Amino acid sequence: MKRYWFKSTVFAAVLSTMTACSDFGDMNVNPNNPSTPSTPALLTGAIRNVGAINGQVGPGSFNMTPALYVQQFGDITYIEDSRYKTINFSYNGLYTGPLLSLQQVIDLNTNADTKTAAAAAGSNANQIAIARILKGYFFQFVTDRWGDVPYSQALKANENFTPAFDKQQDIYNDLFKEWKEAAAQFDGGATAQGDILLNGNAARWKKFANSLRLIAALRLSKADPAKGKAEFAAAMADGVFTSNADNVQYNYLSEANNENPLYNNYITTNRKDFALSNTFVDYLKKVNDPRLPFLADKNINGEYRGVPYGAFPSPGKAQDFSLAATAIRQQNSPVNVLTYGQVLLAQAEAAKLGWTTGNAKSLYEAAIKASMQQWMATGYSEAAYTAYIAQPDVAYSDANAIERIATQRWIHLFFQGTEAWNEWRRTGFPQLKPAASTLNGGTDIPRRLAYPVTEVTLNKSNYDAVISRQGKDDQYTRVWWDK
Repeated sequence: MKRYWFKSTVFAAVLSTMTACSDFGDMNVNPNNPSTPSTPALLTGAIRNVGAINGQVGPGSFNMTPALYVQQFGDITYIEDSRYKTINFSYNGLYTGPLLSLQQVIDLNTNADTKTAAAAAGSNANQIAIARILKGYFFQFVTDRWGDVPYSQALKANENFTPAFDKQQDIYNDLFKEWKEAAAQFDGGATAQGDILLNGNAARWKKFANSLRLIAALRLSKADPAKGKAEFAAAMADGVFTSNADNVQYNYLSEANNENPLYNNYITTNRKDFALSNTFVDYLKKVNDPRLPFLADKNINGEYRGVPYGAFPSPGKAQDFSLAATAIRQQNSPVNVLTYGQVLLAQAEAAKLGWTTGNAKSLYEAAIKASMQQWMATGYSEAAYTAYIAQPDVAYSDANAIERIATQRWIHLFFQGTEAWNEWRRTGFPQLKPAASTLNGGTDIPRRLAYPVTEVTLNKSNYDAVISRQGKDDQYTRVWWDK
């Protein structure tokens, strides 16, 4: 009886409290789920994707697929991606993930109703600047792979579920503006929290933004050289990387939730899907490249041997070939995002093109030195460098300077699949042979990725418009800058 009375009394008290309220207010509010997103959490989550797109390993992955296209790697068991089986790739996760998160950081630090609270995580200007730089970085990644993509109408949430596709040329023009304005936006105020890439260091973010502009400017070398030259000069004037200390890397951790993807593939899952390709290994052996032991391990027979590229059926087991070097596939091994070697190679090419007054030969040799120091670390020696650049196939030659620069870039950008593929498409070097037997109906190395199928089903009118303008939605319609 007492127990029944207690229950009834409690129920009555709760009912009285509920009915006394003008509405049901906070009854279904989770106190652990804040109504206003945390800008540090949004920023950290977005940056995690910088690591993902630069280190991802697996069939159809953002990083490994283009690394297969340019034959830095080859697949061992499932001989499919090196034969271009996957045609349609999805960018949806980038739009709904890091890009939307970065837009939220910008909005929360801009909106009058939220900017004061957001400033607790760093000055509004500093948070916005970092978000704009990263947003541009992700958008360049997307447009370089697919060409014309949603940009000006994207990231509007429920205001626009069917954004139009912007021309790649227009996107590039806006990226130059965004990076320049963002670098100038840092205000010397409180450091932005949640920055696991550069720890909120404004000076480093400015150099990163300017160096991104430099690389993007050179990408216009054939599509719009006048614009490219002007933007290149402007980026140089604003200050780009000047040493390997400026290199931007994504640092993985010694934990399963944030581990290097090569480690995950080779060790955690013991799949070992990919080894260095014979195209890559054989070239490095041909020119006695001292970086080879720092990029590749020897096979079970104690030899550097690349997996035959695109060979079907499988030519052997993982132990028969050179896997990525142990040093770069540890659980906490970092992946490169943008490096001094890239910047120097861009300057060498710009000098050769007459865009600057720099000495192409000196810049080319400095780039090789920076690359060797980056990859070899304490194993670097001046003697090895001097001997390497003296070889006939490596020494700078004005007659074939672009090919030499591009080939060194191909080596330097090892395991930066998308960037290596971008530069191969733009320059045509090194000269690569496509897989002997392809699975995509074509006969050449892909020049582009086809749009996700969701664009056909959910955004058809805009999809039809972009195909009419850009060309057939396949892997061989070239993007705007790929002339």
